[in-house]
Amino acid sequence: MDKFPLLLDGRAAGELTVEREALYTWFDARCRLPPGGGLWCAWAVGQEGSLRLGVLEPMGQEAVIRRRFSGRMTEPLGRLLRGEVRPAAAEDRQVWQAVPDPETLFQASWLRKRLRGAAGALVRTEEGRTLLALPWDSKKAFPLPTLFCFASIRSINGGSYAVFAFDGEERPVFP
Repeated sequence: MDKFPLLLDGRAAGELTVEREALYTWFDARCRLPPGGGLWCAWAVGQEGSLRLGVLEPMGQEAVIRRRFSGRMTEPLGRLLRGEVRPAAAEDRQVWQAVPDPETLFQASWLRKRLRGAAGALVRTEEGRTLLALPWDSKKAFPLPTLFCFASIRSINGGSYAVFAFDGEERPVFP
């Protein structure tokens, strides 16, 4: 079991405990949050990248989360350096670009075909990956249903989106 500081705005706010178990890694984050409420996410930050652990759950005076990830998801982090607490709404402040014809972003014919006619798409690049956000409505068909397990539902500019991440070879990866 390894322990790392959990930082909020660059200052220690708690602790991130990491425990490897066979092919998986458990992450336990505990911290105190600033007054004023809001949703906060815990992140594992490594030399090569970062992994969103999820939204912290308030428990008394603390906020906590316990999550398990496969080695496939944790390997891209490289050596773990620290944990971070970031506002969940920070996604809204990231720069997304509207893409009228999202199929033009990719070379893979299977992906181009599935994206043809998709309206309201947004795109951005992050850590060498292409992030594609497609409007999501729980009452309508899921965008890119063949990739549903790779999607992350996020709020962007006040709207709900299914966000998909693709590596440099246009393979889907977990966002």
